[in-house]
Amino acid sequence: MNPALGVAIIAVAAGRGSRLGGDIPKQYRKIAGKPLLARTLESLSRATPAIILPVIHEDDTELYRLSVVGLQDNPKLMAPAYGGATRQASVRLGLEALLARKAAPKIVLIHDAARLFVSGDLVANAIAGAEAYGAAIPGLPLSDTIKEIDENGIVISTAERERLRSVQTPQAFDFKLIFEAHRHAASKGVTDLPDDAAVAEFAGHRVHIFPGESANVKITTSEDLKVAEETLMRELTDVRTGQGYDVHAFEPGDHIWLGGVRIPHRQGLKGHSDADVLSHAITDALLGAIADGDIGSHFPPSDPQWRGAPSRIFLEAAAAGISARGGAIAHIDATIVCERPKIGPHRDAIRASLADILGIDIGRLALKATTSEGLGFTGREEGIASLAIATVRLPV
Repeated sequence: MNPALGVAIIAVAAGRGSRLGGDIPKQYRKIAGKPLLARTLESLSRATPAIILPVIHEDDTELYRLSVVGLQDNPKLMAPAYGGATRQASVRLGLEALLARKAAPKIVLIHDAARLFVSGDLVANAIAGAEAYGAAIPGLPLSDTIKEIDENGIVISTAERERLRSVQTPQAFDFKLIFEAHRHAASKGVTDLPDDAAVAEFAGHRVHIFPGESANVKITTSEDLKVAEETLMRELTDVRTGQGYDVHAFEPGDHIWLGGVRIPHRQGLKGHSDADVLSHAITDALLGAIADGDIGSHFPPSDPQWRGAPSRIFLEAAAAGISARGGAIAHIDATIVCERPKIGPHRDAIRASLADILGIDIGRLALKATTSEGLGFTGREEGIASLAIATVRLPV
């Protein structure tokens, strides 16, 4: 079967991801500088020419829009559909959306947005399984013995491990089969079955298991996120560095900006934007690492739209340029040179701000401060200088 003609993928991304914690659902958390959902959609797009329908929570429309910047022109990616109160309801609404948009395929794959390492082989095997059996899901043998216990923690029985499988996604189905199965379950008031295979089973269909892949992990906890980021970093073997330097003079004012943090001071810094000397140096270091000009070529001071602009815009653009190349920021080491204000009391807030703007772990961002012992323009307190070195990793 030609996947472009007969296959669609539903990427389920409407959940809240509460077990991971944080202020936003896990599918929008950044991993190696890019939202988890974006990485999953990219993996699916590389794996097959099939169309992809994301199903998201209605409250996450803006988060979704920001997450797929750079993917809007991908002809495989459909506009998202809105999900429901449960995963089962979200999948059903995704199937309904494909039908309503006249995009109902012969075969549909249903995939968790939190599984970013989905491979082309796994997708191909899923499609083949659905063609052969009508319903097919990937599964892995269990390595641990499984015990059933009662409410008091007493073992009731020991399961036959050889007959058990840990199941994954994408789960693949004949579209009509799974669509009617979802409608049947909903009509019976059954709304929270654990996966789509269970929906098919509830409707009386037999489901085939084909071999899954151990790399096809699901991000559930913060530890999962950390391990996945380390995996991505190991795959990015083109390591590059860039350096940046900036200086701004003092002028009358009552505060300065450093790394996106407003710091009270008896003077301000002079500049076309907000004169965030630290952010400017880091921006140039990032641009230098990917040989993409400098901050002035992207945001010329002659352009009035950047007058007074927050420098987080420049940092975000530089980080997006790295993500667009499939890369990630590995480390930033920056130094501020000034007599005053004292940076120490603000160091942690500045690091946290920069890590948030760039979408990296705070442990990947070092910030130092020094004086020039009363020498030069910084020693005379005429301005502030900043230096930065950025290390990025890109695919070969």
